[in-house]
Amino acid sequence: MKASTIIGGLIGSAIDKRSGDDSSVDGALIGAGVVTAARVIVPIAVTFAVGWLALRGLSKLTDSVLGQRPTES
Repeated sequence: MKASTIIGGLIGSAIDKRSGDDSSVDGALIGAGVVTAARVIVPIAVTFAVGWLALRGLSKLTDSVLGQRPTES
């Protein structure tokens, strides 16, 4: 288990415990789940953003070198 998962569980537990209506175990599980999901989603989102920016930059570079492309109506 990674330290970030443990920290996420502790934070989720602390947040859930403040409500006072039940145990903090479910908050710990949700916190650990959020950290685990973020570990997968964030790199995918960053990769998508970098790829999109590179494609957009390449398109602008092509337009500046070769001129504007005609658009079809």
